[in-house]
Amino acid sequence: MEKKQFYRTVAALVLPIAIQNLINVGVTSADVIMLGKVGETVLSASSLAGQIYFIMTLIFFGLTSGAAVLTAQYWGKGDTRTIEKVLGITLRIGILVAVGFTLAVWIAPELLMQLFTSDPEVIGLGVKYLKIISCSYILSGITLVYFNVMRSVERVVIATVTYGVSLLINVVCNAIFIFGLLGLPAMGIQGAALGTLIARIFEVCVVVVYGWKFNDTVRFHWRDMFEKNPDLHKDFLKYSMPVMFNELLWGAGMAAITAIVGHLGSAAVAAHSVTQVSRQLAMVVSMGVAASSAIVCGKAIGEQKEDLARTYASWFTRLAAGLGLAGGVLILLISPVARALLNLSDQARSYLGFMMLVMAILTVCQSLNCVWIVGIFRSGGDTKYGLYLDGCSLWCGSILLGIVCAFVLHIPMPWLYVVLCCDEILKIPFAVRRYKSYRWLRNVTR
Repeated sequence: MEKKQFYRTVAALVLPIAIQNLINVGVTSADVIMLGKVGETVLSASSLAGQIYFIMTLIFFGLTSGAAVLTAQYWGKGDTRTIEKVLGITLRIGILVAVGFTLAVWIAPELLMQLFTSDPEVIGLGVKYLKIISCSYILSGITLVYFNVMRSVERVVIATVTYGVSLLINVVCNAIFIFGLLGLPAMGIQGAALGTLIARIFEVCVVVVYGWKFNDTVRFHWRDMFEKNPDLHKDFLKYSMPVMFNELLWGAGMAAITAIVGHLGSAAVAAHSVTQVSRQLAMVVSMGVAASSAIVCGKAIGEQKEDLARTYASWFTRLAAGLGLAGGVLILLISPVARALLNLSDQARSYLGFMMLVMAILTVCQSLNCVWIVGIFRSGGDTKYGLYLDGCSLWCGSILLGIVCAFVLHIPMPWLYVVLCCDEILKIPFAVRRYKSYRWLRNVTR
């Protein structure tokens, strides 16, 4: 009976979260498909410019994942007032981060693009994209923080519906502005940015209306953004800062890998862009399971049911392995379709086939690492271990080796991609050992 209840609970959480992740991938996929029809250079420019937003969203994810360490356990304890205070703290920091990224783009967009590529044409197109899309950063910060905190208290449907409508708005606006439909001029890459901005405006309007009018479980209070609570601030910083730095290190690592690829030509960048979208698509359910494991295990720990939390962790691990296999198969199915559909050069098409095969093989490792590090470990407040593990395997492993192989040994691009993805394999033995030790299982509520 407990196992049946577990799967019912997980399904109620995973399905909306997975749909949200799928919708987010759909937004990126819409840009890739439509801009891929325009040309390889435009696709490369939007992909590289999008790395700025990618790094920012990872910081938001780190903040909210760290906050979820507290909110999930306080949810199990039944203390919603403390959850409201954590929401206020997280929103305050999230808005400050978004303001910082917006100012950076307005002040030095060319410099930011030069971090990822030396191609003048790609830089020029990327700057045009950044000047529009940066207006959505603060809006995205509010939306992502609010919905992710609501997720930790099992309020996931509203985000799914919102992102679903937002995807529809984004796709329609992209088509109109990119290709110049309805008598409007064709805007190309700027049209993609404008379509995304309109969708973000819709999302934040939903957050405002839902938060003030309909959400009676966890209310937003302006005073919580400025109220001083030393003990809660201490707990928030203790558990959220390692997660934020973890996500920042990982995001910066992904950006560094993109930068390495970016200096190898537009064909490599285009193939890498499509592969990354395919990876995100294959991982949508695993990411949902990871988020659900943080909620379910954290709630059990907050209810002081530690044996149950161990059992849940075991079941989540089995789910992660199965979903990783399914994700790998999905990537293999996407590969021939992507090569036939997109307007890529022969070289980019050749790169893409090999890179998709590598990613399909590594998806099982990535699924397990994601559920353990992002979900199970964080449910018990074990946030520092993930920081150390991700940081060392990525920066001292795949990135360092990638730089040597790319610029010293000059290994061809397809094989270089194997090196750039090896961190997922390096993490497995250490993650397994930590999981079996149960050192991650702690009650952090006061």
